[in-house]
Amino acid sequence: MGLTHIDEQGNAHMVEVGAKAVTHREAVAAGTISLNEAAFTAVREHRAKKGDVLGVAQVAGLMAVKQTAALIPLCHTLLLTGSELTFKLCPETREISCRCQVRCEGKTGVEMEALTGVSVALLTIYDMCKALDRGMVIRNIGLEEKHGGKSGDFYADPLARSQDQAASGVSLC
Repeated sequence: MGLTHIDEQGNAHMVEVGAKAVTHREAVAAGTISLNEAAFTAVREHRAKKGDVLGVAQVAGLMAVKQTAALIPLCHTLLLTGSELTFKLCPETREISCRCQVRCEGKTGVEMEALTGVSVALLTIYDMCKALDRGMVIRNIGLEEKHGGKSGDFYADPLARSQDQAASGVSLC
């Protein structure tokens, strides 16, 4: 299968989805950020000078989900039916994992919305904690699963994902 966003002349274009059937679409993306002890403690104990880091990051991620078509040039504007963004703190590794689930009834998938939500949420954590740690590292942002549409269900290979994390020295909680 070729690239659907490239026409016969090699020009970028938005894919035509008008003839596709409306189906339930769902996607889940995840990623992590690692912090130093001071930044992680400030987040965990709600003592960051800029305020509630995870609360602000959650709202930022959810807002980003709704703005994906404005950020990614060839994405379609979608009428979303739901979105959740959650965090899990991992004290032993000083990491925060982020998970974003997005749903719609539509003609195209919501993978980019889920990935955008995770990315912006983790970037917001970085922004709010950079006074304590400029060496934070965001990693392993990826699609974990998607449902619906012509291509059906997709589940990321958990073994490959865990091998990537082990190779980079990262472990998810």
